[in-house]
Amino acid sequence: MLVRLSAVIASRQIHKLSEHLDLVASQADAVRVEEVILQSYLFLGYPMALNVMALWRERVEPSPSVNLIEDRNCWVDRGEEICRSVYAGQYDELREHIRRLHPDLEQWMVEEGYGKVLGRSGLSLVERELCIVALLAVLDVPRQLYSHLRGALNVGAHVLEVTQALDIGLEYTEGAAAARGWETWEAVRSRDAGGR
Repeated sequence: MLVRLSAVIASRQIHKLSEHLDLVASQADAVRVEEVILQSYLFLGYPMALNVMALWRERVEPSPSVNLIEDRNCWVDRGEEICRSVYAGQYDELREHIRRLHPDLEQWMVEEGYGKVLGRSGLSLVERELCIVALLAVLDVPRQLYSHLRGALNVGAHVLEVTQALDIGLEYTEGAAAARGWETWEAVRSRDAGGR
């Protein structure tokens, strides 16, 4: 349900999003739903996250925990730990690559992306990665999809779970985008053929 929510948010199909929010409001834990919505801003921007959260608030009132502000001092250390878990043996190479693109992007990736957002409680790292896989499949960004398909496996998702998350995301794409998604998964599976 949460993986589909992530995909529907990325699809920007408001009618389907409203229908799915009605479903999750009656069946899913509100904190977990809100974590999916909050992490969407990393990939879709604040405007989309704000609009989706507004739709959610039409259905569910904020819980008291919403007013608790997290200590920012933990974001860098936590970001490094989470990013290393997701990228495993590619971590140092990733940091170097992003630093070459722009040092601020590297800092933001670690502190903001992995430390502040993906390192939050409320969802396991496996759940977060599966939601990200579905979202990136919809966005048709093969390079990032490849990284997070591998990342989902690196943090302990089963191959079947990853396949299902990808399949859910690709329901919201067409033709060439869907083919690219499956080709990307095949490239990951070929690379990891000796592993899991």
